[in-house]
Amino acid sequence: MRWLVGWSSAAAGQRPPGVDLFGEYGEHGLHVDDFADDDPEPVGAQLLWGGPDPLWAVGDWRPDETRVLIADPRTRIAVVGLCGASDDQLLAGLLAARGGALRHLTAWPGSYTVVVQVDRRTTVCGDLAGARPVFHTPWRGGTAYATAALPLADLTGANLDFGHLAALLAAPEVPAALQDSTPYEGVRRIPPGHALILRAGAREVAGYEPVASLAVAAPSADPRSAVDALREALVEAVRTRLAAPRHMPGAGMDPGPVPGMGPADRRAARMPVPGIGADLSGGPGSGTLALLAAGLPGRPGTVLGHGAGAGERLLAVTFNDLAVRGREAELERAGSLAADPRLRHVVVAGGEEALPYADLDGPLTDEPGPSLVTAARHRARFAAGSADHFTGHGARQVLDAHPARLADLLMDRKRRHLVRPTMALAKADGSVLVPARVYGAARKLARTSYPAGMNDLAERLRHRRFDDTTAVAGAVEASLAALVWATPGPAARWLTGEALADVSGRLQAATLRAAAVGPGQRPGDFRARAALTRHAADLRVLEQAAELRAQRLHAPFLDNQVVRAGRALPETLRVRPGARAAILRSVLEGAGVADLPPGWGAPSHATAAAADLVGLRSAAGELEDLFASPFLAEAGLVEARVVRRALRAGADGEPLPLAGLADIVSLELWLRRLLSRRGTCWTGTARRRAAPAGLTPPRRKALGTAGR
Repeated sequence: MRWLVGWSSAAAGQRPPGVDLFGEYGEHGLHVDDFADDDPEPVGAQLLWGGPDPLWAVGDWRPDETRVLIADPRTRIAVVGLCGASDDQLLAGLLAARGGALRHLTAWPGSYTVVVQVDRRTTVCGDLAGARPVFHTPWRGGTAYATAALPLADLTGANLDFGHLAALLAAPEVPAALQDSTPYEGVRRIPPGHALILRAGAREVAGYEPVASLAVAAPSADPRSAVDALREALVEAVRTRLAAPRHMPGAGMDPGPVPGMGPADRRAARMPVPGIGADLSGGPGSGTLALLAAGLPGRPGTVLGHGAGAGERLLAVTFNDLAVRGREAELERAGSLAADPRLRHVVVAGGEEALPYADLDGPLTDEPGPSLVTAARHRARFAAGSADHFTGHGARQVLDAHPARLADLLMDRKRRHLVRPTMALAKADGSVLVPARVYGAARKLARTSYPAGMNDLAERLRHRRFDDTTAVAGAVEASLAALVWATPGPAARWLTGEALADVSGRLQAATLRAAAVGPGQRPGDFRARAALTRHAADLRVLEQAAELRAQRLHAPFLDNQVVRAGRALPETLRVRPGARAAILRSVLEGAGVADLPPGWGAPSHATAAAADLVGLRSAAGELEDLFASPFLAEAGLVEARVVRRALRAGADGEPLPLAGLADIVSLELWLRRLLSRRGTCWTGTARRRAAPAGLTPPRRKALGTAGR
């Protein structure tokens, strides 16, 4: 894990240990020896600046990933991550931010976090997708902040927030249920598209994106111009990563003993290949990035002198699941794409050892996420990748049209654009009644207010109505179920009544606070942004659980500028059947890539569900032992016998939402890893650790007070 952490003190006298690398910051006469012995300092940290409002970078950051520039002794900026801005652009942005302008700080290509300090005012900008979140918590009369929640929980000794954990299972894609809480009491998250502003310890959360008006329809965007803007954003995102310095992980290092392996084998098995590579699954997201990276000027491949085709070809990695059939056509398309002479193709074969649930041991992540049950599966692919590895994650959430966008079209009086999607659903279902049903559901959603939608979800949770969340629903049933403001999560049916009541209460309390203004978006846009946030949060968990040491996983589709370009696509273009593949095909054609294999962009959700089922069956015994005495039951969120029965039923092939079982298993794994850890993120004589009380607080008190 890598993160930024710092704080804003209430008074200038509360200065942390460490030497200010960039001057005394106006505090003459203070020295390192003047600080108290119990002042904390992050373990393994690099001090970016000191003073009363310090900032550290913690973890294995590369030298080019941390940049600090100073305009004057009281004005400075830190950019941590991969940012395509030059030093002059950073200084210009810093001077503009001194006057309060923030949005331009998030408009540079790449994926990064910006911290600006002007006198005693500190500003930390989050991203639009939620892949680089910002957290904060009260501390010593001021505010501590970080890009990870666990360090703040360790700093304050925060206990678990059981209300948040219940909301993660009951309504993981509903912002009103999750609110700004985290798994740790008192540690808060700023929403995507917002910045945290600290003034001498006092905190404020401010949005930096313009809010569209609901009174009038959004101006019609030209589809061609919108696709051109998306292409420019994607090309710039890829070019920024190609222009970054190359790294050679593991050169001359032995990562440690592995039974049955010599030093050379250990280096080959546990370190990525130097240079740049990409996933090539046969899908449109990863395929677009691989072809763009291979086609841009420069040498995208491995570092010269390291491997065949060094410096010439991009390493393209395809995962071949031998335990589950059904992806033959997709693998064939990947092979056709890999015939490009600019690509060096590697096929990673995965058997039962790479199934979901196959390897439940892993590192502790900052937060729980369903990717914990598939981390070993992804790690097998990443192990064959490069030190900098492109992934297509986020393409579906950024480009696809959520079914609720049909209601947005009705609100904008664009009824004729509902014809194509409804006819496609009718063709898939074989019923002539489908268009009328879909139109009726979209019309109802367009006339339903946000508070009414949240109250309806609260009632469904309270009365345990989960009929429309089954895994066997076809395309029509799934679309109809999604034509609402919010839906229960797939794991909600297995929660206790007490946990569901608490989440219902959180929803109603949030509805009362937002009754006057609503979410500020149309229902389709609201649902699409919530789905993107959920995916980005899970991708962050996946990176922490599956990323190899010294490896960087890149998801350009989640860059701010790409997300903005995706949101600018007209809804009339999104709702067409096969829109994502058509948009990315246009992007590639505009970049000079025209020869794509037949069937490129066809969806493959069925094979993922089949892998989940096979993995669940293979790991049935281990999962039974895991839930013999689960922590989730001790916390009052589930009943052990209910979960064990559901796991057995799912393994037997009964129609259950397997995604819900993955949510429950991953949360149980995360709790066990958190509560079994011994270390902490901080040094000092008064070191604390997150969740010091374990699961001992009274359940009703823990659930009833969470998030309030």
